[in-house]
Amino acid sequence: MGLIGGLTTAAQLAMAPLPNIEPVSLIFLLCGATFGLQTLFAAAVFVLLEGLVFGFGPWWFSYLYLWPLAVLLGALFRRMEGALPWALLSGFYGLAFGTLSALIFLPFGGVALFFSTVLSGIPFDLLHCGGNFAIMLLCYRPLRRLLRRYGPPD
Repeated sequence: MGLIGGLTTAAQLAMAPLPNIEPVSLIFLLCGATFGLQTLFAAAVFVLLEGLVFGFGPWWFSYLYLWPLAVLLGALFRRMEGALPWALLSGFYGLAFGTLSALIFLPFGGVALFFSTVLSGIPFDLLHCGGNFAIMLLCYRPLRRLLRRYGPPD
């Protein structure tokens, strides 16, 4: 799981120049579907490495629940088959990501800061949605096949 967390960080850094287009959702959704709750350890490694690389700003605290949520969604939908349903789930997760990450601002700035953060992030959430959808649609079959081959038996 440590290796998956590290590889996820490397993959995210490689795609960092693209705004909100990342492979992290793909990896945690499908690893959550394959390895179940063990993948939470990979998410913990990823979140820690993100903080070490980019700093432990307010956004980082939202990662403490956002990436475990992706793992839990993957585990919950583990029996779902087909690239399109997984791409829709991943796209929806990307669309909701900004709103979910803005929850961290409620205790500090109240409802006004929450809604202004959500509204200002809509263009990035749309990119995140489209990126997640496309990456999952393209990579679902080969990654799912690879994970099933080397992962635990169903």
